[in-house]
Amino acid sequence: MFRHAQLESVKAWLGAPAHQALPRHVRIQRAIRQLILDGALDAGRPLPASRALARSLGVSRDTVEAAYGQLHAEGFIERRVGSGSFVSAQALRVPRRPPSLRPDQPAAALSRRGSAMLAGGGVRESLTARPFAPGIPETRNFPLAVWERLQRQVLKEHGARTLAHCHPQGMESLRQAIADYINLERGARATPERILVLTSSQQALSLCAIVLLDVGERICLEDPVYHGARKAFDAAGLDCVPIPLDGDGMQVGHLDSVANARAVFLTPSHQFPSGTTLSLARRLGVIDWARRQQAWIIEDDYDSEFHYAGKPTACVQGLDDEQRTIYIGTFTKSLFPGLRIAYLLLPPALVAPMTVARSLQDGHNATIAQLTLARFIEGGHFGAHVRAMRSVYAARRDRLARLVEEHLGDFVTAAVPAGGMQMPCFLRAGIDEAQAVAAAQRAGVELLGLSPLSGSGGGRPGFLMGFAAYTPDEMEKAVRTLAAVFRNMPAR
Repeated sequence: MFRHAQLESVKAWLGAPAHQALPRHVRIQRAIRQLILDGALDAGRPLPASRALARSLGVSRDTVEAAYGQLHAEGFIERRVGSGSFVSAQALRVPRRPPSLRPDQPAAALSRRGSAMLAGGGVRESLTARPFAPGIPETRNFPLAVWERLQRQVLKEHGARTLAHCHPQGMESLRQAIADYINLERGARATPERILVLTSSQQALSLCAIVLLDVGERICLEDPVYHGARKAFDAAGLDCVPIPLDGDGMQVGHLDSVANARAVFLTPSHQFPSGTTLSLARRLGVIDWARRQQAWIIEDDYDSEFHYAGKPTACVQGLDDEQRTIYIGTFTKSLFPGLRIAYLLLPPALVAPMTVARSLQDGHNATIAQLTLARFIEGGHFGAHVRAMRSVYAARRDRLARLVEEHLGDFVTAAVPAGGMQMPCFLRAGIDEAQAVAAAQRAGVELLGLSPLSGSGGGRPGFLMGFAAYTPDEMEKAVRTLAAVFRNMPAR
């Protein structure tokens, strides 16, 4: 029979708010099963009669009988006519849960790649946007009614076919729409056959790392560099070589001094995090280097839609006659993060190997979202939304620059970018970056420190301030909070 503590455990399961969505008999069944799994009820132990347990729990006898019936069906208890219900001997063979690791117990043995991933900490996306988390678009202005209408059209036209698997390369209509768009807007040389639809630019970076390079091979990175790229390449076991920047972007002349480099990673439209644009001469220079070295160029064009002065420079891929450039694009920044659609524009020789490698990861993207996005682009809604948000973001960038100058001028110097979704700010002498970022976070303000983004350790201390997702009032409130944080920091 149950001891008092065991009966109370079942009552706790029955009344716990987290379990209220489950039927009562399921809650009772799972509570008793857990007692068996935890070793609190040994094999052969009799269970209370269903009538008695029902009375103790304040439920009907049928509810307890249903719980006992399920436990019997699963093999956790035996039911003997005239004798009652007992914990079965089979329950002894169910593996017991191991005790929680003590502080002195060793961690799980991981592969070198697994250890590198754990040490890198992953890429943490902000689940709730709060100033000034970078790289987050404004979603409150998204035309949901248009999206909903297009999605209904997709479901009406394609029906149950949208519920099935699709080809790992992506739906043809979306690949065609992407190719048409980047040919027109980014000067790319794309065909739908060379587009691979993915879930994120992070997936694209990981694919490039594992398909194009072997463990220990060298890849050149901008310094400072986008942290998601650095972590993807580190996790793949690559030897990452930092290449310095200046006002024209990566100093591509330094590439020739790196022996046996197999690839270079670039964010040429808006370098992350500096915001500089790679000059045309250097774009041509990196193409020439890749040709001579038979190396790959990985071009991440993550927020090229948001350029606020003149026309953006054509992408490197469109200038590359050698077909050594892999172009990464995403709709996470231009539309909304929950869409989870990005893409690779690949040289013909890489389409098959990249598609096969992708099939070993997550298989394919959701069909309904792909078809809806294709119509969103084809109908001109994507271009209209980008143009609208470009105007909004430019105004917010300018407003943030004024707020920083007015309230934070004694502490930082802002570098107002020509495009993108975040503004670099450099700390004045005597202010510790790590302390400033930590203090801001405690006050409810998100900042991304610049020092961890530098592979050489020689970057200027400071932080990024994202501005795209925040209204002028939200930014002003956060800037005032940040100013108070700096005023209260101890002097070094």
